[in-house]
This record gives sequence, structure tokens and C-alpha cells, in this order.
Amino acid sequence: MIIKHLPAIFEPARPVLQRIEDAGYEAYFVGGCVRDTILGDPIHDIDIATSAYPSEIKAIFNRTVDTGIEHGTVMILDHGTGYETTTFRTESGYQDFRRPDNVTFVRSLSEDLKRRDFTINALALKENGEVIDLFNGLDDLKKHLIKAVGDPNERFHEDALRMMRAVRFASKLDFVIAAETLAGIKQNAELLAKIAVERIRVEFEKLLMGQNPVTGLSDFLRTGLYRYCPGLANQHDSLSGLLLLNNWQIQNAEQAWAVIVTQLGLNAQETSNFLRQWKTSNELITNVKRMLPVIQELKTQELSSLSLFNAGEKAVQDANQVAKLYGWSIPDEQLKEQYNALPIKSGKELAVNGGTLIKEAGIKPGPLLGKLLNQLTVEVVNGNLANNKDDLITEVEKIKKEG
Repeated sequence: MIIKHLPAIFEPARPVLQRIEDAGYEAYFVGGCVRDTILGDPIHDIDIATSAYPSEIKAIFNRTVDTGIEHGTVMILDHGTGYETTTFRTESGYQDFRRPDNVTFVRSLSEDLKRRDFTINALALKENGEVIDLFNGLDDLKKHLIKAVGDPNERFHEDALRMMRAVRFASKLDFVIAAETLAGIKQNAELLAKIAVERIRVEFEKLLMGQNPVTGLSDFLRTGLYRYCPGLANQHDSLSGLLLLNNWQIQNAEQAWAVIVTQLGLNAQETSNFLRQWKTSNELITNVKRMLPVIQELKTQELSSLSLFNAGEKAVQDANQVAKLYGWSIPDEQLKEQYNALPIKSGKELAVNGGTLIKEAGIKPGPLLGKLLNQLTVEVVNGNLANNKDDLITEVEKIKKEG
């Protein structure tokens, strides 16, 4: 197969491959960038593999950085953009089911490609557009099939995360996992417990943001991978409810996790505990918790000004996107109008602050001050008080007298 017109992202890198070839070595674009080129999908980065050893690459190019020299990876800086170039290699001894104990540099492209995870990722591309397909990856692309290179059990023992990658690709590409590969995942699912939560989380988020998450989630459940993910071991029935939803348009990690905690029926504290198990950032936890009241009010069709205010514009938009999945959303324009109609969007927009209440209302610093500011904010947001200084001071005086 010849690709006559390579995407623009390849053009600056072609001279790098040409220079390696001129020195007497082989060099190819490999992996996902080749797959996505053939599928016509967006390409975010490119990987280069070569028969040249690291020392030979460094002899060819004047400016290089040893970014992963022990694994044969050198970054070439000669052409303005940095290109990581990795020597063909074989690997052995995966005691932690993730990283090889031994890496051996080789001159053979075939030996390098046979250690790749799936046939659709084991394609190589010459700088002239010629595709090298040694494991029928092109045929599997046509069949929309995810198939392990060689023995699935060997591939998953080399890196157990590949099982999550398989279900993620099923969602991302809307492909089917080959029967033997699927059986291999089911047989080795428990190995996922050996993998760092952070790595599993990345794949799970990508699955939920894929083209067809139901496909990936179905495989995630029937292979038993879910049993080895934080907080999901006993959630088969709850997660199965996601397979009935067909309006998937999840756009970011906050939305993805809001779907999961909504489906599991978690409250705010449970959400915090659950997401900490997944080692998400504190910022993500906060953003998801802001979304939950809005999602529930969209469900009951009782969306309040206070929930919109507490969530903030981005969390409100994200919540509505999640609600769309369940059929609870309102039109985006209507939601935007409702949010923009809020008297204030932030506590900083309140016409008084702590200094004002101390100076003009005689309130002493302390817990009462914060309580009063919060009370005023709620009244303004709910439309019970105008956001002007005189009315707010008068309200504080009134509270003091009743007090």
C-alpha cells in the first residue's frame, strides 16, 4: 500500500528519516500515527523507529538528547522540532507485567514490530508513503478488528495495561475485539491489578470519551477487567446500565467521571473517596462535585439559580452534557440564558465584602462575618435582594436586630 499524500504533520520529519537512510540504516514512522493516517483520523504526534543504534543516531545528527537511551530512544533536535527516534528492539522478562527486564537492540523491523500490542498498531510507514504490513494489520483495519500480535497471553503478560488499551480502542475506533484476543483478556484480567492506577485511569477516561463507549464498556464488563479497578469490583449491575445509553458525547475527564459517579449513585463524600482511589487531581474532584447537584436538578427539572451559581459556567455546561446522555438536559442556549441571567456569577461581584461589613455595619471579624456574606450572596442569587450596597447593609442591620 502506498499513501500518496501524507498528512502535513509528517513533512518536517521526512528529512530526518531520509538522513538516517542516507547513512545506510532503515527508518520508519510507526504505531498510532500510521494507523490514524490510514483511517483518516487526526494525528497528534509521530513515532520513528530505526535500525540505527543510539550511538549511530548521535553520530548522524549534531543535536540530540538522550530521552530514554536505555530503551534506545534519542530525541533528534536538528530540524527545529524534536523527534524521538527509537532503535528496533526485542524485550524479555516482564516480572512486573509492565516493563521488560531486558531490552536488546536489533536491526530487524520484523523483530521490533512483533512485540507491538495489536496488529493495527504494528504498521510501519516509509517516508515515501509505502506502508509495511507484516502482521495483516491493514486487513484488520478493513475488518474493524482489534487483534493481538501473535499470542494474546504473551502480549498481556508483557504489559497488562494492553488489556485496557484493547477495550479503549474498541470504544475509540468503534472496532470489535477478535475472539482469541478477547478470551486472552478474560483469562488474564487479574493481571490488571499489577498496573498503576494512574495508567489504568488514562485508558478508562479515553474509553468513556471514545466514538462508541458502549462497545468498550461491554468488553470491559464481560472480560472482568472492572473487578480490578478501584471501587468497581461489585458494580457490574450499575455499570451495565450504561450499556443502555446511546447518546454518548463525553468531551472531557470531568464529564466522564461525572457519568460514572452519577451511574453509581454516589453522594458528594462518596464521590471524593471514589475519585481519590483513582488518584485523580483535587481540581477534578472539585469540578465533578460541582456538577452533581446540577445534574440531579436537571433530572428533576427543578434547576435552581443557586445551583447554577455554585457550579460556575463550565461545570454547568459539563453537567448538561452528562444530562444529555440520560435524556435530562435542556437546550444549551436556554441553559446559557439562565446562567447569564444570574444577578452575580461570583461572590466577588457582591456589592459588599468583609471590609465593608466591618467598617459600615459594625461586624467583627470571625465566623459570623463569613456567615453573613454567604447569606447575602444566597439572597442576591435567589433574587430576594438587590445587589447594591445600601440594601445589603440594611439587610445586615436587620439580621443583627433579629439576632
